[in-house]
Amino acid sequence: MLLIALYAFLGAAAAGLLGALALRALRHRSVTVSLAVVAAVSVTAMLAGTLAVARAMFLSAHDLTVVTTVCAMAAVVSLATALVLGRWVVARSADLTRAARSFGEGGTFAAPGGGATAELDALSRELAATSARLAESRERERALDASRRELVAWISHDLRTPLAGLRAMSEALEDGVAEDPARYHRQIGAEVDRLNTMVGDLFELSRIHAGALPLRPSRMSVYDLVDEALAGAGPLAREQGVKLVGEGDGDGDGVAAVPVEVDGKEMTRVLGNLLVNAIRRTPPDGTVAVAARREADAVVVSVTDGCGGIPEEDLPRVFETGWRGSAARTRPGGAGLGLAIVRGIVEAHAGRASVHNVPGGCRFEVTLPAAGP
Repeated sequence: MLLIALYAFLGAAAAGLLGALALRALRHRSVTVSLAVVAAVSVTAMLAGTLAVARAMFLSAHDLTVVTTVCAMAAVVSLATALVLGRWVVARSADLTRAARSFGEGGTFAAPGGGATAELDALSRELAATSARLAESRERERALDASRRELVAWISHDLRTPLAGLRAMSEALEDGVAEDPARYHRQIGAEVDRLNTMVGDLFELSRIHAGALPLRPSRMSVYDLVDEALAGAGPLAREQGVKLVGEGDGDGDGVAAVPVEVDGKEMTRVLGNLLVNAIRRTPPDGTVAVAARREADAVVVSVTDGCGGIPEEDLPRVFETGWRGSAARTRPGGAGLGLAIVRGIVEAHAGRASVHNVPGGCRFEVTLPAAGP
């Protein structure tokens, strides 16, 4: 029996080796060919082992004929099954290829109907998920392109207007027709400051988008940030007749005293931008409230104004570059960069910026990770 097993193994091994060489030579052909080779190798291995045993005289001529006939029938059935299975797999693969081609041409991926193998089914699901992610990416890209076009248009207008005024005033001064040269000089200085601020905002935004914003984080309390921002916005609030209120910063062990690891200069700019926007959008005798609170491992600083609220359809666009809202909320000369800068700086600190409406106005919130003990 051991000798029979050895002869059978040698014959089958020879057939298997030939089949492996055939599969290697045909590895770039259709899966139908590979399946046919596998089926042929299986039957040939059994037949080769049988012939090897018969040649060693372990099998009678009649038994050899019977076994050979059985192997031949098995070969016919096996090859037919392999061809049918191969054609079915090839058809499903072709359907998947056509679906993937339309997906690659900018469309959406729709999984082909009908049954498929587990591997092809998993590939279809992965392609569908990738298609959904790419669709979201294309939508974000279109929104960014539209935002950039609006920004270029607005910046062009905002730069053209003060430049035209500066040219007119300089020509009036040069021709000696200015009735009050001192007033012209003051106005020229104000316009130059405005242009300088706009260019500075553009430079800051470009660094944020390029991921090149330099941060020098240090440990400080939220109280210091809120206090500094309130002090900086105080003169504008008094000029506009708006009351500034700081909440949550009265007790030494309260929320506002929780330390955070932030760049003090950049975060002061964030709160300053939010306060300036809130003061300018709040009517005289209104109130702008700054508050801080602890939420799990984060600190939330909020600025609440009395602007009357933002339309719900505009809330998702508030932090987009160039967004300035409705005409009723837009301050002349604003370039729509302040809130985009706010979001960029906050996200650079691993935080997030959000906005939602409250009775009588809206509330901007900046969420920052709390510093460790």
